Amino acid sequence: MANSLYETLKELMEMAAPTGQEEPVLAWCRTRWSEAGADVTVQPLGNVLAHVPGPGPRVLIQAHADEISFVVKSIDERGFVRVADGQAGSRTPQSRFPVGQPAVVLGRAGSVDGVFATASGHIMSTLPDAGVLKENDLFVDLGVESYEEAVALGVYPGAGVIWNPPTRRLGAHRYVGKAIDNRIGLALITHLLEEVTPAALTCDLTVAATVQEEIGLLGAASLVSRGDFDYAIAIDNGPIADYPGVSQAEMPITLGGGPSLVYKCARTHYDRRVIGKLRNLAIANDIPVQETIFPGFSSDGAELMRRGIPTALLGIATRYTHAPFEMGDVRDLDASLSLLKALVTSEHESLPLGPA
Repeated sequence: MANSLYETLKELMEMAAPTGQEEPVLAWCRTRWSEAGADVTVQPLGNVLAHVPGPGPRVLIQAHADEISFVVKSIDERGFVRVADGQAGSRTPQSRFPVGQPAVVLGRAGSVDGVFATASGHIMSTLPDAGVLKENDLFVDLGVESYEEAVALGVYPGAGVIWNPPTRRLGAHRYVGKAIDNRIGLALITHLLEEVTPAALTCDLTVAATVQEEIGLLGAASLVSRGDFDYAIAIDNGPIADYPGVSQAEMPITLGGGPSLVYKCARTHYDRRVIGKLRNLAIANDIPVQETIFPGFSSDGAELMRRGIPTALLGIATRYTHAPFEMGDVRDLDASLSLLKALVTSEHESLPLGPA
């Protein structure tokens, strides 16, 4: 029996594939997409593309493979591992979340388990500035006793480090775990390939898994050139503000309300002609969608726009983004897949000429 969409997403979420070390997820995509009958190719940076020929416009549907991460900065004489941000810029936003989380270091000889740690409990009373987590206060404890023991396990400066909690179901519809960003896009793409027959396609379909999105959209920058596709859909998680401490006036998106049509992020205004296609399909097929902008957020879709490909961003609502406890809703998974199926099997009209 085939996996459910949630089961596929859970499998992807539980893989370790930080920025720059995405191979486990990329290998999974190559296998599953080939098994679905697509023609799979790999670009020099590692981007994976799968093509299914069909009539009509050339459509790209894309998601990124990497997850939020750290990298090993140094190993001290006792074997404690100091980490740096694996993304572009400061790790300050991530420093709120890792303490006490299971850690995995992607060492030379394989994965090495540990725990994110800092001074805690009774020892805090002996420290100045107790409760203020400074850059080198966070470390990974591998349970070893020396630098030599850590190195013997394959740990080295530059190795990727992820937080690694289990994926769990909560309540009737919710699930929580790491790397919904952006394994959710790859799960949707995979089920689209597996559940829509080539004969049903009304477009020439290419799907892609890109590398190194979290450090500056690098995979997407080498993915396409102007003219390769008539339009594209970038899929990513979508930050929301439907929980305490944030305001829905800033982002009126809720879990369970369907995927979001994103008009603007920090890097681009998305193509309103392509957004209009998705919105009309949602209305025609009674699929719930939400509409928003994403300030302080960018996606590979912005780079596709920069490359001259008219692009819409489909955001899948996610609470607590860029944290070990991201939360999603299976109803949003189902609605998103229904919308993508409608897109690739419905009659296509050419985009109007001129700017959106």
